[in-house]
Amino acid sequence: MTQSVMLDALDRRLVHALQLDGRVPFSRIAAVLGVPERTVARRYHRLRSAMVVRVVGLVDSSRIGMLDWFVRVDCAPDAVDALIAVLAHRDDTSWVAVLAGGNRLACMVRTPGTGADGGRPFFDHLARTPGVRDLEASCVLRPVAGVGGWAGRTSALVEAEEAQLRRLAALDDGDVRQGVVGEPEDGGGLVEGGGPVDWDEADLRLVGELARDGRADVRQLATTTGWSASTVRRRIARLRATGVLHFEVDVDPTHFGSPIEALLWLEVAPAALGTVADTLSHHAPVAFAAVTTGPASVFAMVQCRDTGALYDYLARELSGLPGIGRMETALVQRRTKRAGPLLIPIPPTGRGRRA
Repeated sequence: MTQSVMLDALDRRLVHALQLDGRVPFSRIAAVLGVPERTVARRYHRLRSAMVVRVVGLVDSSRIGMLDWFVRVDCAPDAVDALIAVLAHRDDTSWVAVLAGGNRLACMVRTPGTGADGGRPFFDHLARTPGVRDLEASCVLRPVAGVGGWAGRTSALVEAEEAQLRRLAALDDGDVRQGVVGEPEDGGGLVEGGGPVDWDEADLRLVGELARDGRADVRQLATTTGWSASTVRRRIARLRATGVLHFEVDVDPTHFGSPIEALLWLEVAPAALGTVADTLSHHAPVAFAAVTTGPASVFAMVQCRDTGALYDYLARELSGLPGIGRMETALVQRRTKRAGPLLIPIPPTGRGRRA
């Protein structure tokens, strides 16, 4: 559990910089922010040690032949704690939460693609878990907002500072990214385009370490993968350049003054789907949104400072979009897991067995 901390102006500028590039050297951030490098490093390590902020490496499921699902589970009240603890400890789940009311859970699940039975074993097992009354799974067809970071944590730097950081990052990456496709010593055959990529066990170990710590030292990653440090650098650059890997700042929005988290399910007319998706990508309260299968074709996570702000968003911004026929909302009561792997054990309580 994260400590009760409100980020100050420098913390927010640091988070913004890391959202632009999670592995940018602290020296580059310090040069743009106008503070000593040791101050930037100390701030990040303090926040990470307190479980307030961390950088995580995330993989695009579609590029590795996997599927993402948003899953809602109705369960018996005495099974909630045990089930949510089990789900949070799984490597294939993220964004695990209890919804207001206490007997509904929500999470994101990654399963093998349709050629490998599309995750049916997971859903069959979950449905048979004691205490589970019903579940609904919607496949994520395309994320449309929030992949590059929630706007609430990317508003601390001015445009010139953003541009300078991007320019410095491009200079740092220039030599590494040259010849990014087709180098045999990198251990794989990544291809350009939007289809799945080929990779091996070393890649799995690499992204596993980056999921736990997106700023892991290259020497540590070299030991984990068995590659040289130069190959690790090239491989990370290649995974990023081909859209397989990106870095996210994992931080509770409460630290940005937005403690109210709501989940939205929108039934959208097909003709308006593109317009709604594009508009949501520009709405400041939207932390994440995706087009999904199921009756509600759009799912979104929204962050607000209070319930009044949530009402204003629903009534004044969302209601004006064409094609929305029905909307369902639910408040998140508590989170047990966000984007990255669980680092603090959650002891299962109550009844129920492993999902």
